[in-house]
Amino acid sequence: MEFKSMMCLICGWIYDEEKGMPEDGIPPGTKWEDVPLNWSCPECGARKEDFDMVPL
Repeated sequence: MEFKSMMCLICGWIYDEEKGMPEDGIPPGTKWEDVPLNWSCPECGARKEDFDMVPL
């Protein structure tokens, strides 16, 4: 399985699909499209649409 990383365009925080965010209830291996729509960046509060894929 190939994992992606998504970067917040506002603050630069990166969501790594392979690591997930267990502390927020998002288990490791959770694909970006499976992250809830109401999720927001833990650093700045940006919404999912403010993220873009970055090369690994």
